[in-house]
Amino acid sequence: MFIDEKPNPKQAYLSDEHAEIIKATLPPVGANIQTITKTFYNKMFTAHPELISDTFNRGNQKQGAQQKALAASVATFATQLVDPDAPDPVMMLDRIAHKHVSLGITADQYQIVHDNLMAAIVEVLGDAVTPEVAEAWDKVYWLMADVLIKHEGKLYESDGVEAGDVFRTATVTEKTQLSDTVYAYSLEGDLTAPRPGQYTSVGVKLPDGARQLRQYSIIEGDASHYRIAVETEGEVSTFLRDHVNVGDTVDATLAAGDLVLQPGTNPVVLISSGIGSTPMTGILGHLAAEGSPRKVTVAHVDESQQSWAQADEMRMLVDKLDDASLHPYFRAEGQRLNVADLDVSGADVYLCGGEGFLQSIRDDLAQLDPANVYFELFSPNDWLIG
Repeated sequence: MFIDEKPNPKQAYLSDEHAEIIKATLPPVGANIQTITKTFYNKMFTAHPELISDTFNRGNQKQGAQQKALAASVATFATQLVDPDAPDPVMMLDRIAHKHVSLGITADQYQIVHDNLMAAIVEVLGDAVTPEVAEAWDKVYWLMADVLIKHEGKLYESDGVEAGDVFRTATVTEKTQLSDTVYAYSLEGDLTAPRPGQYTSVGVKLPDGARQLRQYSIIEGDASHYRIAVETEGEVSTFLRDHVNVGDTVDATLAAGDLVLQPGTNPVVLISSGIGSTPMTGILGHLAAEGSPRKVTVAHVDESQQSWAQADEMRMLVDKLDDASLHPYFRAEGQRLNVADLDVSGADVYLCGGEGFLQSIRDDLAQLDPANVYFELFSPNDWLIG
């Protein structure tokens, strides 16, 4: 699922009265947003236990990551509505929309979120939430929801499916260990062709009966086959490693994700850390398959040569390109990536890795002159990075 069009939050606006109320209440809401969102999730999961069982990531909930994500998205959107100098949250909204469609989220579920979020705001802020304040924040929520619902509808349409109809039964046809912690799985099913760099949500039924979902980048694929790389670090990945083998089936969603290879002639720079090499391998594979003449620079950071799960494949793909170079860095050997050593001028730069790594690289790139910077982080906290 992919469209070139981006969501347009600039079409959303508040009345002057509502804008003044939001400006006045942003500080107290911001100061209490973590408590508000924690209260919100407790309320929603109590009323709808199926959501934490079958849709939301239980690991992220335990760590508080999802709460930070919601706080960042709502506060960022509200700020954009009342501050003309605030950064446009279009990329944040695009990432949210892609993650929503990869989970099969539909418009009716926004009402559930609304009701529990507003109840949480009232509970935490008490008498400060006058009818006028409640009305203004209600307007903020539905303006943001409307932008997302419309964009998600177009993403579903891009693959010709009804809203939410993204889950397919996929058969595991190959399982290969790439490193001590990473396995590759080939999935066969009635899917849709992914864009280079996209991901699929894989769902498994855990022993306690919960259907949990995790998103994994697609190394390569077509309308009937996805090959993904999975690092063992949570409930789903551990279950896949220990209990899912060739011949078994899993749930897999149609490919989604906004980190995709952009067309054109700009040089391409791929920078990754750890399992973040997976979408980069997908992009690299596409460039190699089409014999791209574009200059390609690949930089990857890992703990060691042994932990670099896709070393052989990335080297092979780089060798297939006429104008490509590969730069590995291993922390165990005291090596550190300095993006100033790479030629990023005028390039489309793609990033994937941990939150700290990603933020550091983006800060360094700001001092250079890339044409564009695109990124993916498989954590709700990527909304915080903007």
